[in-house]
Amino acid sequence: MLLPSLAILIGFIGLLWSADRFVGAAAATAYQAGMSAMLVGMTIVALGTSAPEIIVSIMASLDGSPNLATGNALGSNIANIGLVLGVTALVMPIPVRFSIVRRELPLLLGATGLAGYTLANGILGRFDAIFLLALMAFSLWWLFRADNPDEAFAGSVPDMALPKALAWLTLTLALLIASSRLLVWGATQLALALGVSELVIGLTIVAIGTSLPEVAACVASALKRHHDIAIGNVIGSNLFNMLAVLPIPGMLAPGLIDPAAGGRDFPVMLLLTLVLGALLLWQRRGAIGRLPGALLLLSYIGYLGLLMVNGVDIA
Repeated sequence: MLLPSLAILIGFIGLLWSADRFVGAAAATAYQAGMSAMLVGMTIVALGTSAPEIIVSIMASLDGSPNLATGNALGSNIANIGLVLGVTALVMPIPVRFSIVRRELPLLLGATGLAGYTLANGILGRFDAIFLLALMAFSLWWLFRADNPDEAFAGSVPDMALPKALAWLTLTLALLIASSRLLVWGATQLALALGVSELVIGLTIVAIGTSLPEVAACVASALKRHHDIAIGNVIGSNLFNMLAVLPIPGMLAPGLIDPAAGGRDFPVMLLLTLVLGALLLWQRRGAIGRLPGALLLLSYIGYLGLLMVNGVDIA
């Protein structure tokens, strides 16, 4: 048990250190490149923190487990809203600007609805995958076209040149992912040594562990007052999961999907996405405070409880 405990400690320290530097490098990249913090949060930070989901989906699809890849995309979105945004709002209320409601929210709602359309017939094929990837390309074009680099940065921006900021962004992202993997491995081994079932490990340690990069990046962004990076990371990660991660099993292992994905998990994800939209509309001149954050977190815990009652394992 010594080695898993040491892995948890090193992973936790590495996660905290790399998340702090990663957010600073992202803010500096945005500032030096003339991009808004929101755009960086929805693209660079979102893609980076979604890297574990992308890798898991590719490996699962190549191994002939497309349902694992599909569940990975849907489950990550549920965790991003319920767990990541909930924890971030509990730590620090997140101000909401009207431009988020006007530009980014319609993209997320549209992507969620169209992803549901591809899952409705119980088959995820290559045409569905190409359709979603085309939507991803359109979304990126729209985000860069609608970006307003003149929007003021909240909080301090590290003083570093663009090449240095990009180097730190890459280095700290790699450390962020490696630290989260180390932490999950250590916690899993420790739980097995204590006699905890694999089902409980999958529903708790692994599920939460795959969201640790998003949690760390969002909380660090909120504490540094880079609120646009925090909310942009959640919206952007969900966009990537629907339009870049979900197409992976359709391209590499097309075929039937588990009926529970469309009948249980997608409705939960859709409901949480609509709740997020309602919060952004309601708080567009205020902030997502601790009470909504607590409710989001409780909803995620309730979802895990539902899965546990049904005896369904998740990755």
